[in-house]
Amino acid sequence: MMTDTESLSGRLAGTCPVTHTSALGVADPVLFSDGDYRATWEHLRGLDRLTWQQVDARRGFWSVVKYADADLVLRDHETFTSERGTMLDTLGTQDPAGGRQIPVTDPPRHTGMRARLQKALTPKSVEAEHDAIRGLVRELFAPLGDGGSFDFAQAMLMLPVAVAGVAMNLPREDWPRLRHLLNASVSAHDPDYLAADGPVATVDGAHRELFAYFQDISRERARKPGEDLISVLLSTEVDGRPMAPGEVMSNCYSVLLGASVTTPHSPNYVMSEHIGDGLLDEWADDVTVTPSAVEEALRLASPVSYFMRHATRDVKVRNTLIKAGDPVVIWFGSANRDEEAFPNPSEFQLRRKPNRHLAFGMGPHYCVGHTLARATLKILFHELLTRYNGFEPVGTPVRMRSTFVSGYKHLPITARRVG
Repeated sequence: MMTDTESLSGRLAGTCPVTHTSALGVADPVLFSDGDYRATWEHLRGLDRLTWQQVDARRGFWSVVKYADADLVLRDHETFTSERGTMLDTLGTQDPAGGRQIPVTDPPRHTGMRARLQKALTPKSVEAEHDAIRGLVRELFAPLGDGGSFDFAQAMLMLPVAVAGVAMNLPREDWPRLRHLLNASVSAHDPDYLAADGPVATVDGAHRELFAYFQDISRERARKPGEDLISVLLSTEVDGRPMAPGEVMSNCYSVLLGASVTTPHSPNYVMSEHIGDGLLDEWADDVTVTPSAVEEALRLASPVSYFMRHATRDVKVRNTLIKAGDPVVIWFGSANRDEEAFPNPSEFQLRRKPNRHLAFGMGPHYCVGHTLARATLKILFHELLTRYNGFEPVGTPVRMRSTFVSGYKHLPITARRVG
């Protein structure tokens, strides 16, 4: 073991407002790059109610920070819909992808949209990709151990694009640009991605380029289908008809984005917070703990910070009345450190069981690519810990400025090759 602002009129009548260092509180990307967001979550978990975060004069949302409440909201798609948008950049609008893209579609349509994709990502299917994944991991780690500085975070940010690129049969020369665009679409306030015209223009530009890219790829794949995930989407029927071209493009983006925000930040978390404290040595001494250790890394990293839902009816959650139409944001990183759900929640326990974390969500929207992500992480940590040791930091870690992604963009280290 290693060791909000005030509510809208009267909704929290009789309670004191919650304050943050920023007026935007948990809606401020700077909190997650430079602030003490874990202390903020701990404070909010200590309240026996939800808190309302006012973003501007007309928009705000309820924050769900406790595990039991998060589990309730995620499972009940009839009361808490995904179809109005799941990310804060759609707050106050109707997500145009609602009902067309898997993450922003509710059952039963959602079930049909993901069925063939889920079948293509079964453990047996993913097992056939293990050698390819191992080869990609070794290629990314090749410069590590040569005595120089190695930006571990940048390598990890490339890994999921490479793995998904193989699964989707995307040209290798496109992977670096795709990595940049995907990160720009979810980290639009980050200086490394921010366009001159601002965050909204950053997201819009990244989406336009990504969708145009997948439009071209989808047309080509329709002429010459294969066994890849894009071909699977092209042959998926919804409501008795094939997916429309716009639906295919939207879901290609969704699949690649899901891989890019989930896979890299667990190893980045481990390396940033446990380098030099003995955890990596203990893990390397017994790599049979890798399956449970990977789950613990996912829990503590919680790479996807949140997803949003909208209430379809008036409902009460933790002594708080949520009105029909109100946005509700589930903060996975907070729920995964809930003291009532996880004993000693801040400790990294290599053998923690049970570990019903929410890093892949819960309920009908449980991450469709979780099998591929888990396989990739198990292979990655096995390769890292059996081929390298003596990990040391050689620079300052830099977190991404994003409310949606919890992780690092720079993490300079050195290591030695084993043997």
